[in-house]
Amino acid sequence: MEAIFRTTQLLKSCRLCQTVRYASGSVRRREAREKRKEQVVQYQSVKATPAERVYVWGHAAAGALGVRSYLRPEKRHQKPVTVQHRPARLRFMDENDIEVYNVACGYGFTLFATKRRRRHLVFATGINTDSQLGYHEYPKNTGRVLDYIIEPVPVDIPGISQTDNKAVLQVACGRAHSVFLTKVGVFSQGNNAYGQCGRPSIEGESFQKVSNIKRVEGIPENVSKVVCGQDHTLFLTEDGQVYSCGLGADGQTGLQTFESVGIPQQLKGDIEGVKIVDIASRADCVLAVSDTGEVFGWGNSEYSQLSMVTDETQVSVPKHLPIINCGKIQKVATGGSVCMLLNDKGQVYVWGYGVLGKGPKTNMLKIPSLLPPPLFGCNELQPSVKVVDISCGMSHLAAVTDVGDLYTWGKGKYGCLGIHKTDVQYFPLKVAMPAFTHMVECGVDHTVALCRSFS
Repeated sequence: MEAIFRTTQLLKSCRLCQTVRYASGSVRRREAREKRKEQVVQYQSVKATPAERVYVWGHAAAGALGVRSYLRPEKRHQKPVTVQHRPARLRFMDENDIEVYNVACGYGFTLFATKRRRRHLVFATGINTDSQLGYHEYPKNTGRVLDYIIEPVPVDIPGISQTDNKAVLQVACGRAHSVFLTKVGVFSQGNNAYGQCGRPSIEGESFQKVSNIKRVEGIPENVSKVVCGQDHTLFLTEDGQVYSCGLGADGQTGLQTFESVGIPQQLKGDIEGVKIVDIASRADCVLAVSDTGEVFGWGNSEYSQLSMVTDETQVSVPKHLPIINCGKIQKVATGGSVCMLLNDKGQVYVWGYGVLGKGPKTNMLKIPSLLPPPLFGCNELQPSVKVVDISCGMSHLAAVTDVGDLYTWGKGKYGCLGIHKTDVQYFPLKVAMPAFTHMVECGVDHTVALCRSFS
């Protein structure tokens, strides 16, 4: 009996303790609710200024994305990241208080025109086997020059003051050469086997582990834009003239010759006397648009890019393209086999061969065709949305709207579309990013977006 009595008392004691615990837990929960009610929630001020952010995605194996931890993981159990399927924030810029205002994507490398406080620098990351990113010795005085750079490093451009306001105006990338438009002229470095750097090519010249950045001579001082194809370079002046140099095997230099040209020369043909306001070339086909909205083209036409004016596969001199019913064209873009136009109403037109954005059944168009505006978010809720920027990679395309949305389509190899897929995307699809995009640059297999964000 005594044992039963003790057991009963023990059970009563346990129930009492449990009741006390439940009661104390209830009190704590109630106190937590009251505390949350007392918290002051701070909302974004109407005068808040968004911060510049850089997002990168695509092929990461060569360092083109500039995220060091992808190739050198911080923890031993982590594996290197060679493919980034979704947009990733390039925190190197944030951590070093660097603002990026222009970007260019080459074949496995990236250039950034940046501002940090009052200093203006160019940063570079990725493949450097032809010194397209400059001469980078690490550690210093060891003779160990880097062929691959996995985190942004500064590029030394001679003759410019880093404290000048936007001393570097623009950057451009080709297959293995880089071009810099500055306030004191145009500079180039990297592979010059075909004269694409704007100087005569030298037989047997080595481009590995050298410092060969030089000022481009023979062009006017009022250059406003530089564009790089695979192995050629185009220079657009403020008064609308176009100069070019480099490989001309497909007529991409527009100089009435298929030979390589080292010293930049002015283009004639149908653009003579016409003020050109924009030019584009990712591979070997070139498009240009005038101040009146007329479009001109030259170079490779193997995929019907220039079939409106020729049955040949190459055009070596600028030709006027009889484009009708497309409105006033403001911007052009070209890829490996696809061309794009953007008119003043924010409408996008495509033609050429490949994934055009019009579904799996349409892979060839000889004349520009409209991509329906609803594909870019224009609907009853947002009836005034329009596209403000376009870009072409070798086989993928991108468009930015005036509300900061980014759309991509094409071949998604290495995740260059940023939509978590590596197969083909037949229609423009919105890329999920916690920021407002204002510029996009498509490389061969990676993409970089300049954005603004309040976080």
